[in-house]
Amino acid sequence: MNKTLRKVLPCLLLLVATTALPAASPWSVRLRATYLETVDKSDAFSALGIAFAPNAVSVSDKLIPEIDVAYAFTDTLSAELVLTIPQEHSVSLAGVGRLGSFKHLPPTLLFQYRALPGAAIRPYVAAGVNFTLIWDDRLVVAGVPLRLENNSTGLALQAGVDWKLDERWSFNLDLKRAYIRSGVYAGAARLTEARLDPWLYAAGVRYEF
Repeated sequence: MNKTLRKVLPCLLLLVATTALPAASPWSVRLRATYLETVDKSDAFSALGIAFAPNAVSVSDKLIPEIDVAYAFTDTLSAELVLTIPQEHSVSLAGVGRLGSFKHLPPTLLFQYRALPGAAIRPYVAAGVNFTLIWDDRLVVAGVPLRLENNSTGLALQAGVDWKLDERWSFNLDLKRAYIRSGVYAGAARLTEARLDPWLYAAGVRYEF
């Protein structure tokens, strides 16, 4: 009996100690500096008596701040909400010049697969949906006001890597592609569809709670 107890007792103590340890939090945040580069695609259209070629509409690129909140369902599967502050972009038309600007806010929800559990370097891939709010569009051509649709919903894709620095901090590199599109209108007439579809190149840090 004593021999059996001596064998079993250490196992029981280990089990109790392990159970008593606080579980790691499933929450983490990433802070990134992100360069947003639009692809500047649009359909051909006619306006002001001019036939504009495809891709005549261009939207400015810019560096933006990004904060992402993630929740890990398992060690390999997680969800990430990508956030930033409202951004303003200028719009130009080939052969005409600057038309004005608009503001947008593009929250994105992604579902990630993170490879190599327990490793110091962990690559990940993700897919999800982008919902972009568009407002304060101040666009004019030859005195004619233009307007954009007030929202866009589309696919979002992501790939990246976390390089663990210590128990909580990781260095992060990230690449995303979001499909953001809006019709361009003069009054009730739809002129073209502007396809921003930006690439987002980012670097930052990840903190695990």
